[in-house]
Amino acid sequence: MNMRMTLVGCVLLAGTLARCETAEKTFFFKDKDSVVFLGDSITEQRLYTTYIEAYTLTRFPASTFTFRNVGWGGDTAWLRQRAHPDEGSLFAATGAALDDMVTKAVGAGLARDVLPLKPTAVTVDFSMNDHAYQAFREDIFRAHVRSQKEIVDVLKKNGARVALLTTQPIEDKRPDPDKDVKNQSLRKFSDGIKEVAVKEGATFVDQFDPYMALMLKARVGKPDALIGGGDAVHPGPAGHTIMAWAILKGLDAPACVSCACFDVSRWLRSKVVCDRQCAISNVKFSGGALSFDRLDKALPMPIDERAASALQLATVTDDLNRYMLTVKGLKAARYDVSVNGATVATLSKEELAKGFNLATVATPGMVQAKQVLDLVFKKNNVYFDRWRNVQLANGKPERLAELDKQIADLEAQIDVARQPKTLNFQIKPVTK
Repeated sequence: MNMRMTLVGCVLLAGTLARCETAEKTFFFKDKDSVVFLGDSITEQRLYTTYIEAYTLTRFPASTFTFRNVGWGGDTAWLRQRAHPDEGSLFAATGAALDDMVTKAVGAGLARDVLPLKPTAVTVDFSMNDHAYQAFREDIFRAHVRSQKEIVDVLKKNGARVALLTTQPIEDKRPDPDKDVKNQSLRKFSDGIKEVAVKEGATFVDQFDPYMALMLKARVGKPDALIGGGDAVHPGPAGHTIMAWAILKGLDAPACVSCACFDVSRWLRSKVVCDRQCAISNVKFSGGALSFDRLDKALPMPIDERAASALQLATVTDDLNRYMLTVKGLKAARYDVSVNGATVATLSKEELAKGFNLATVATPGMVQAKQVLDLVFKKNNVYFDRWRNVQLANGKPERLAELDKQIADLEAQIDVARQPKTLNFQIKPVTK
C-alpha cells in the first residue's frame, strides 16, 4: 500500500541544502534585457560570454533576453580598433585635451557597435591590451581610466546598466605569476577600474584576483601548472569557465537551480511539499522506495565538456549550480537514483540525507541544458559573421536578412530548449 509522506521544509535541513535557501541578491541581468558584451579578443573568443549567456537563459527560462557579443581583437578601453585615435597623443594628453580625445574615440566606437543594439545591460572587459604588456605606465593608465569613465557615462546616458570587469591575469609558465611585471600592472589597472565603477555608479566585477588565486594554488609543487588552456592571454574553455564563474558571482548570480527535500520517517495525513524552485507531485513511498514527479523552474547551468578541469579548480558547482535532492529517514544502505527510467547515481543513505547535487550527474535536465549551450554557440557564431563579415563590410542587404533569419530561428529554438520538463524520479534500495 502506498503511503503519503511528509516533505519537510528545506529551511529546516542542515548542510549543503541550506545554500538553496539563502536569500539571493539581485542578479545584474533582468527580464527583457538587451545585453551587450564589450571587450577585446578574449571577449571575441565567444567562450566566457557564451557560458554567462547559457547560465542566464537556463536559470531564468520564463524571462526574455537578447545577448550580443561585440568583442574585437586588440581593442582597448579607448576603442582603438573601432575609432583609431593617435595613441602617442592620447598617452601624452592630460586635462581637457585628454577629455576631448577620449570623448571622440569612445563616442565613435560605441555609436557604431554598441548603441544601435539598444542595450539595457553592458559588460565591459578591457585592460589586457591597454597595459601594453609591460610594467605599469602612468600615462597609459590615465588614458585607460578616463576611457572607462567615458564608456560608463555614455552607456548610462543611453539607458544601460554597466558592469566594469577586470581582465584575468596573464598565465605565463612561471612559478610566481603574481610577480610578473605585466600582472602587477594589470593589478593596478584593476584597482583603477574599481575606482571608476564606484565613482560612476557602475557594477564592479573582479576576475583578476580569483583567477590569480587559483593559478597560485595550482602551482604549489607544480611550478609549470597551467589552468586555463589556450595561451597565456587567451584561455581555453577551462579558463573561460573560471572567468564566467568569477564574473557571474560578481554579478550576484543565484546559486540555486532548485531543491526538493523529503523525510520518509515523518508520517502525516497531509503532505507538506518543500519545492524551492520546483513543483513536486505524485509522491509515493512503498517498500522502501520513493517516487515522485518534479517540475523545476530552471535548468542546471550547462558546463562545456571541454572545461571539465575547471570544476576541480573553482567552486563553480557549489556557487552557481545547486540542483539539490535530499531524502532523510531512509533505512537501506544504498539507493539507485533514476530519472525518467535511467539510473543517474547510486548513493548511500547518508549522502541522500545530507543532500545530493544533481548538477554533478547526467540528468535529463543537464542534457537539455547542454543542448541550450550548443544552440547558443551556434547563434553567437552566426551573429559574429553577420556583424563583422557582412554588416561592417557593407554586405548585401539580402545577406543581412538571411543571417538575421538564422539568428531569429536559433533564438526561437533556444527559447523552446530552455523550458524545463516534468521528470519522474525513482529512489530504490540497491538489492545486490
